[in-house]
Amino acid sequence: MRLIILCVFITLIAACSTNHPNQDITGKKFPSISGQTLEKNSMNMPGDFEEDFTLLLIGYKQNSQFDIDRWLIALDMTKTKISAYELPTIQGLFPRMFSTVIDNGMRAGIPKQLWKGVVTVYEDGDKVQAFTGNENPNNARVVLLDKNGLILYFYDDGFSVEALNQLKSHL
Repeated sequence: MRLIILCVFITLIAACSTNHPNQDITGKKFPSISGQTLEKNSMNMPGDFEEDFTLLLIGYKQNSQFDIDRWLIALDMTKTKISAYELPTIQGLFPRMFSTVIDNGMRAGIPKQLWKGVVTVYEDGDKVQAFTGNENPNNARVVLLDKNGLILYFYDDGFSVEALNQLKSHL
């Protein structure tokens, strides 16, 4: 029943979104945004990232999870050592009103040990989507940041081994 409710809310969320053309953001500074981990800890990004490199896997729709999972599995299988965060990023006032229901749905489907690496972005959702573009929203936005928030690598065309190798070449 919870899954049905979550699917209905996500469908409503998608119907209330603004379209932004995709763009290459490589070389730009990532915008200052805030979110909350599934552990309910606030994060300010990229300011809270202290590592030399941080990888953001940004998803705009529930179907983005498939793409994000492929990236995470590939990083693990290739023993790529990097701090990676999943950022479910949803735009609009309507989703914020139901953020507790949406977050609880994610908590039900994500193992608890991974909650600290999942940061939901509601208030700044449109800011992020306008920055990267949200055409082909099922594709994850893969963003590699340096410690100053500069984007060293950006990819938004689904998972590929070639894209993984390009990402790794920046580390």
